[in-house]
Amino acid sequence: MPWKRRWNVWGLALLVPLAARAANPPRIVLVSGDEEYRSEQALPQLAQILSARHGFRCTVLYAIDRKDGTINPNQNDNIPGLEALDQADLMVIFTRFRDLPDQQMKHIVGYVEAGKPIVAMRTATHAFALKSSPTYARYSWNSKEWDGGFGRQILGETWIRHHGQHGKQSTRGILVKGAEEPPILRGIRDGEIWGPTDVYEVRLPLPGDSQALVLGQVLSGMRPEDLPVQGPQNDPMMPVAWVKTYAGAHGERGRVFTTTMGAAQDLSNEGVRRMLVNACYWALGMERRITPRLDVRLVGEYRPLPFGFGGFAKGLFPPR
Repeated sequence: MPWKRRWNVWGLALLVPLAARAANPPRIVLVSGDEEYRSEQALPQLAQILSARHGFRCTVLYAIDRKDGTINPNQNDNIPGLEALDQADLMVIFTRFRDLPDQQMKHIVGYVEAGKPIVAMRTATHAFALKSSPTYARYSWNSKEWDGGFGRQILGETWIRHHGQHGKQSTRGILVKGAEEPPILRGIRDGEIWGPTDVYEVRLPLPGDSQALVLGQVLSGMRPEDLPVQGPQNDPMMPVAWVKTYAGAHGERGRVFTTTMGAAQDLSNEGVRRMLVNACYWALGMERRITPRLDVRLVGEYRPLPFGFGGFAKGLFPPR
C-alpha cells in the first residue's frame, strides 16, 4: 500500500494488543511539527513501533492547516489536541520554531512544570519561537530571560549551527565509553547508529547533570560506509544523544533524553530506532524492561521522504 494512502487509515489505538490495554500501559503523546525533517512521518512510525510492538498507548499530534484541516508542517501556529498532554505519562517532541497560541502552549508548559519525562528529537532543541505569546515567551529558543529557552533549560541545548555540512555529510554514532552500559544503549553496537542528517553543534560541556551517550562522527559523504572527516569537525566530536534531568515547578525531577538525530530518514536505521525505543522505556522509569533484543522492527511499509523544506506530502489528513 503506498505511503500516502496508508497514512490516511492509520489508527494507532487499533494496534495496541488487548492484553496490553488491560494492563493500563503508559500513555505517550508524540508532538510533531517541523518544516524540514518530516517529523509528520517519523513520529507516526515510532508510535506504531511503540504501540504494536510494545503495547504503549500512543497519540500523535500534527501541525494542522487552519484552512482545510490537512497536515501542514508550514503551519507553525497550530497543533490541535495538545490537551492530551494533561493525561500523558511521556511526551515525545519533534517540533521546530513553533509559534503556538497560549491556549495550546499552556498544555506543554503544564506538562513541563509537572516535571514529567521527555524524549526530544532533532529540532526540538529549537522547538519554539514564540513571537506572539508574552505569557510563554521565555520558552523560545533564543530567550535571554531563560537562557536558550526550553531547549537549553530543559533539554540541554538550543539551536547553535550545523556542525557537519548539511545535506553533504552524514552522521555515524560513536558510543561514549563508560564504566557501565547505559540502558538506552543496550543492544546497540558502536557505529550501528547512522543517519543522513548532519551533526548539530552544542556547547561543551553540556549543562547540569547531562551525560553524553552517543557522539556524532561526521562522515565525508551520505552513506553509512563513508570515511570520517579529518580535522576539527571530529576533534572533538559533538554529542548527538544525551540524558539529563530537570526540575518541575514544584521540584519534581523529570528525566530527559535528547537526540539531535531522528529525522524520518534516520528512522530507517535500526540503531536509531532502538535508541529511541530504549529511551522511551528509560524516560518512563522502565529501564529494567530494556533488553538487547527489544523488537524495533518497522511497522508496515515505511518510505520516508527526503529532508528539506517544502518536501512534505500534501493533502493528507490525520488519522481519525
